[in-house]
Amino acid sequence: MLEKIVADVRRGLAALQARESDLRAEAELASTPRDFGAALSGAGLAVISEFKRASPSRGVINSRLDPAVQAVAYEAGGAAALSVLTEPRHFGGSASDLEAAKAATSLPVIRKDFTLDPLHVWEARAMGADAVLLIVSIVDDVTLRRLLGTVHQAGMAALVEIHDRSEAERAIDAGASIIGVNNRDLSTLGVDLGIAERLAPVLTNVDVRVAESGMHGPGDVARMKEAGYDAVLVGEYLVRADDPAAAIAGLKNA
Repeated sequence: MLEKIVADVRRGLAALQARESDLRAEAELASTPRDFGAALSGAGLAVISEFKRASPSRGVINSRLDPAVQAVAYEAGGAAALSVLTEPRHFGGSASDLEAAKAATSLPVIRKDFTLDPLHVWEARAMGADAVLLIVSIVDDVTLRRLLGTVHQAGMAALVEIHDRSEAERAIDAGASIIGVNNRDLSTLGVDLGIAERLAPVLTNVDVRVAESGMHGPGDVARMKEAGYDAVLVGEYLVRADDPAAAIAGLKNA
């Protein structure tokens, strides 16, 4: 599945290349990025609340979600930042979802997608994103450093996602300051919170440590906090919640 998604994203690069000058111009006109890193560095556990309609592992989760309404509820509940899926084929996302969520709140927004090329960074900035997701397993070291350089040039932040010790070391060597451990194996789609627990000691000197995926309530979030994480990224639990604001408050109180 991961290979299929990456192949789909790569095929779309030609269309982006044809729009490169326009993308750069749009990116330069976008408002100053909100500080994603600072939002995750405050006192207590930070919650990155995710907006997504579907996923390869769960299928359609909630097709009727309104990104602006959901974002307002997330902010009311005490979310530190928003994560918005923009990949259309497998996650039902779009640029308009990110734009609507960003306009509805004062929170920094990360574009959660499959960033393979610097053009994807400029595309994210043109959408209004304040940060991008960089998945170590889908890029080589040269590309990772190049993407981080482009992120810095654009005035944005990067959440650099890893799944094992080797990827953690690659991310640290590349200069990543915000590293997220995905508890979901993107090859099998299985989830194990023990992944984040086992990798926490490797990330001791990283500025911001984020645990991602597999958290379905306060108990799971407390487990990640105890392991030493500064923030958690939570999606499905909040998307399915009848009262997302109360759900976030419950996670923060864990």
